Amino acid sequence: MLQIIIIILAVAFILYTILGGADFGAGILEIFAGRRGERTVSKAIAPVWEANHVWLILAIVIIFTGFPLVYATLSLSLHIPLMVVLIGIVLRGTAFTFRYYDVSPDKTHKYFTSFFEISSFITPFFLGITLGAMILGDIPPDNAGSFSERFILPWFNLFCVAMGLFTIAIFGYIAAVFLTGEAKNTPEQRKYSRLSKIFLSSTFAMGLLVFLSAEYNNRHLLADFFGSVLCIISFSLVILLIPVIFYLVNHPKTIYLRIAIGAQVALIIFGWFAMQFPVIIFEKGGTHLTFYNTQAPYATLYQLFIALIVGLILIVPCFYFLFKVFKGSDE
Repeated sequence: MLQIIIIILAVAFILYTILGGADFGAGILEIFAGRRGERTVSKAIAPVWEANHVWLILAIVIIFTGFPLVYATLSLSLHIPLMVVLIGIVLRGTAFTFRYYDVSPDKTHKYFTSFFEISSFITPFFLGITLGAMILGDIPPDNAGSFSERFILPWFNLFCVAMGLFTIAIFGYIAAVFLTGEAKNTPEQRKYSRLSKIFLSSTFAMGLLVFLSAEYNNRHLLADFFGSVLCIISFSLVILLIPVIFYLVNHPKTIYLRIAIGAQVALIIFGWFAMQFPVIIFEKGGTHLTFYNTQAPYATLYQLFIALIVGLILIVPCFYFLFKVFKGSDE
């Protein structure tokens, strides 16, 4: 039962990275694509952008209910970056709603567009910072230390900044690939194809920076990477998918393009999961928070398991119907 809950949590995280990443990344790309890009981005994400946050909410509920100590540690030690993420999500959603539905293309429209684009950068950056703090291992156990040691230093460092930049790069890459399939004319397709290659290069550069900064912060991720066979296999498959995606980008077939980029991102996350499992949060002193030493009592997990099964039975068909109605014609 615990294993199934962990799998559902991992799937929710993967789906939010792919769908929410494409959503955030579209806002990042809009800065490079200009006014015409704004129309493409708005048309692409308007029908489904609110639904993508369901997977983030699902992941939070699973952690809150199934692993309460993890939730308590995150919400306390990392409350500053998480608050910025929350503010960014609210600002971004509000700005997009007003500019798309309620205002004409005047000066007010430009203000909402600026809020949308800036928050599209800020939110994934601090999401990456939060994830970096969970990986780095500078969070003090038992709330020990001064204010800065407890609430600033665990995330305000080179490694976490590198993770934030990596998140921006990969979200931009996902969005560029998705928008290649959304573009309705050849010049636009070429533009997003070019951006996908730029952001892919940026993703690899930021990934290298993540490993180098980890060594600088005394977190030996490279050794963990080469120590995991599943991680090496996953990364190898990610590399093998690159020419496939570039072929599909240059010969856009929307459904195959989305499947390929989804598989590539899922493999990246799976590789990280394989490298870190069963640890959820690394803490100072070697007493880490894992799925097994933070799990809720059996009775709670049992009720959570039932709720997840019932919820997925309801949610999955609704998502399929939503995407079929609004995105089926693109395929």
